[in-house]
Amino acid sequence: MFIRNDTISLRCAEPEDAPLIYRWENDRSVWRVSGTIAPYTLFHIEQFLLNNNDLTSQKQLRLMIDLNSTKESIGCIDIYDYDALNERAKIGILIDEAHRHQGYAADALSLCLEYLFHDLMLHQVYCVIDEMNIESQKLFEGQGFALCGRRKDWIKTAEGFRDVLEYQLIRNTPNTSAAGSSTFRQHR
Repeated sequence: MFIRNDTISLRCAEPEDAPLIYRWENDRSVWRVSGTIAPYTLFHIEQFLLNNNDLTSQKQLRLMIDLNSTKESIGCIDIYDYDALNERAKIGILIDEAHRHQGYAADALSLCLEYLFHDLMLHQVYCVIDEMNIESQKLFEGQGFALCGRRKDWIKTAEGFRDVLEYQLIRNTPNTSAAGSSTFRQHR
């Protein structure tokens, strides 16, 4: 693990995580929000973890979310479209269905933002959320993300086209008067 709080830890995904990631990636109920259109093989996931899970060279990184009490992996956070020049990255999160609605997503997102803003010193983090995914909207809004755009009829579903909402969180410069803590501002 590289960052943790009292409840969870984030760590880089390892090849040993491939069977669990395989299960998550092939869960058709989340394909709508992940943009997946075809199943992955275990081989594809193993190859990604061996060759492509690198923020610097591949512009993407998958972090596993582990419970500290049991060491069980309960989800993952993807950092992708990393742009070092413009100091930004896109983010997505998945919590295993058995562990949803317990605050783990908010904890994991908070830890990940700490890494992105304080360690990588990014200027902004953004995400795109299906307009019907109210839980994700509340999660990101709860961490200070602001709605900054809407893409009309962006994703096709069995029920018809849906919009997606764009959210972003922009880091202010460090506030030196308040014990040196960084603050974040919403972009409007």
